[in-house]
Amino acid sequence: MKTAIQIVLWLLSIFFAYMIYKSISEPIVFDKIKKERYRDVISRLKDIRDVQEAHRVIKGKYESNFDKLIKFIENEKFVITQQRDSSYMEYDKTYRIDMLKEVRIIDTLGFVSVKDSLFGDSDRYKRLMYVPHAKDDTKFEMKADIINNNGFRVPVFEAKVAKDVILYDQPSDLKERENALISVDEVNGTEIIVGSLTDVSTSGNWPQIYDTKQRK
Repeated sequence: MKTAIQIVLWLLSIFFAYMIYKSISEPIVFDKIKKERYRDVISRLKDIRDVQEAHRVIKGKYESNFDKLIKFIENEKFVITQQRDSSYMEYDKTYRIDMLKEVRIIDTLGFVSVKDSLFGDSDRYKRLMYVPHAKDDTKFEMKADIINNNGFRVPVFEAKVAKDVILYDQPSDLKERENALISVDEVNGTEIIVGSLTDVSTSGNWPQIYDTKQRK
């Protein structure tokens, strides 16, 4: 009987030791996985922002369709220009003399493709719509619109993904804690977002630490 009790106590000790270890190690592992996945997701969102900004420069608006955005990358070109000041003499009817006129001339130097400008030799743009580390090739949610800003019609866009999509295989209690985070060093809220459909902004809701990480 005494031996049986000792075995039970040993088993309970091992169980509780494991639970204590798990309660300490699990959040550490979760934090490491979270940061690695967030880094890749944010890098992809930055690519989306760069392409959207190029689209606005060339087309005058943002795009809400990923397929059209990829075709834009592959087919469109930036115009390379150079501005220079010049002057010439012109007869002034009022003063009846030749007067110096100063002008700014814009010269077209050439063209460069959007793909080469933004991605070089990389073909990562072909997976622009897919959320890294998500299950079953989940796509970012992306929208574009025109809003009124102080009497002016201004193009805006927003791309986002829920944290739960990125952390789909992680413990539910840690995901709940992550979604409730409020900190200057963390991604606050339940989503990772770049841009806005209500404000004129192309910023992301992530902290600066993710902007100092080297893009893969």
